[in-house]
Amino acid sequence: MKLVGREEVSYTIDVALIDQRKGVELTPEVLVEVAESFGLRSNQDILIEGVLLADLKEDAKLVENNTEAELIEGLISLITQMHDYLANIKQSQLPSDFCCPLSLELMTDPVIVASGQTYERAFIEKWFDMGLMVCPKTRQALSQTTLTPNFTVKAFIVNWCESNNVNPPDPLELIHSSQPFPLIVGSCSADDSSGSLPLPVMDDTLKCNHIESVDATKCEELRQVLTRSASAPGIVSEVVSKTKRSTNVAAADASMRLIRDPWIIPATIKETGSSSSMEAEVKKLIQDLESPSLDAQRETTAQIRILTRESIDHRPVFVRCGAIKSLVKMLYSKDERIQADAATCLLNLSLNTNNNYVITSSEAIKPFIHVLKTGNIEAKANVATTLIKLSVTEENKAKIVEAGAIEPLVELMGNGSQGAKKDAANALFNLLQRNREKQKVIRAGGVRYLVKMMDPAGGLVERAVVLLANLANVKEAKMAIRDEGGIPLLVDVVELGSPRGQENAAAALCLLCMDSSRFCNTVIREGAIPPLVALTRSGTARAKEKAKTLLKYFEAQKQENQTQTRS
Repeated sequence: MKLVGREEVSYTIDVALIDQRKGVELTPEVLVEVAESFGLRSNQDILIEGVLLADLKEDAKLVENNTEAELIEGLISLITQMHDYLANIKQSQLPSDFCCPLSLELMTDPVIVASGQTYERAFIEKWFDMGLMVCPKTRQALSQTTLTPNFTVKAFIVNWCESNNVNPPDPLELIHSSQPFPLIVGSCSADDSSGSLPLPVMDDTLKCNHIESVDATKCEELRQVLTRSASAPGIVSEVVSKTKRSTNVAAADASMRLIRDPWIIPATIKETGSSSSMEAEVKKLIQDLESPSLDAQRETTAQIRILTRESIDHRPVFVRCGAIKSLVKMLYSKDERIQADAATCLLNLSLNTNNNYVITSSEAIKPFIHVLKTGNIEAKANVATTLIKLSVTEENKAKIVEAGAIEPLVELMGNGSQGAKKDAANALFNLLQRNREKQKVIRAGGVRYLVKMMDPAGGLVERAVVLLANLANVKEAKMAIRDEGGIPLLVDVVELGSPRGQENAAAALCLLCMDSSRFCNTVIREGAIPPLVALTRSGTARAKEKAKTLLKYFEAQKQENQTQTRS
């Protein structure tokens, strides 16, 4: 939190708060002006400011100072809008899921923190080195700093970079540059494409013009805000002076200590009377799970479902108190509602990646497969999503496959709701690494279901095509794709699909046609040559490569046909 000791700062902030309260959308120029008023020069500054303000808000709530909590909430909203503004600029150029929330740059070594969020390793390590034991994005306190490689996201990023001829930045170079998080960088030239706006120059003339531009109504509103907030300059002095922590000088010192002191962890999960009360509540709920009464079990699992969904602070408490083992037992319940709620509770807990070891250690995988076979659609879909979270590690993938997950996932992909089909397909995508697993999908009728999923109305074409491309190196899959009518649909995707769909459809057709004159002739008859020629000119790098390979196959096949005709 920065101290900017100029009177115009409070006017800038207070006017923005008034507009925000009235529902007026703040322009980028206003957001940059507010950032300058706060002394925030980068995305990292903004995220730190949000963490510290959230801590002050919790302090205000603890002493039931609702007026102050409301003011801080408004400031947090301003901070959030600044971050979103910067993120939107960067993410208009890159897929949002591939950008580190800290650096807003393309990730090269994505890792998962205990909150379940993914960051660039170098940047999150620097964040931890500053003593910030909270998730930058969710502001959730982190009990430990273990970093788990996110191989799935990394694979997608590598594929995207290859397809778009993009070289990701070196995070270490960014870290060690003079401006490691360069987003708001002062004035910009007119042709600057970075998306940054020139920062206003704050002088006495601007101050007077700014104050005089406020109409009479807004001046009255300002007076009300100033009366309530004492109009202390800068966020720290404005907030900290009202909490009576210290004088402005001491507040500045305290603000710097906040960056390194462990008490920036939100008050709701500190080891206080509040957390003790939460733990007692959780232990009572776990005890109720053991009740022989189905009504009690039904009510308790429903309560835990709500708490683990809506309160990230409750999740580590449930794990610490041993809820996972009790919830795993509930997966065998013959009551449909209890079983579904227990599955959803475990999904909610799996959102914190650090909990996944506890889940697998509680022998949950076989009960999950039981739900896939016996549960309702909601329970099955939630288990499929949980398996996606658990299958990050190779060890868990092997356990899931050995427990018999493939066949019920294929069944869910074929007969579930649209959302359940997507969840099942995503889980299968993570699990299909060897031909043995692929054979199981084929025998269970997976190709037939995938061909049906290629109906554009269902919105699952891309997921179906990428799975077909994964299966198409297996002989039985090739036969099934042909017999189920998948070839004309793949040709349609090459012609009309999204860039990713086109490259995966071309990849699937390449595997079908490799060393097979029969498949080459079939694909040619479906009219594949014109869209493939077009793809060599306008597709992604990978799509162009696959299209050219296919056209070479067709040319070789044409020459072979001509030779056979002459003979």
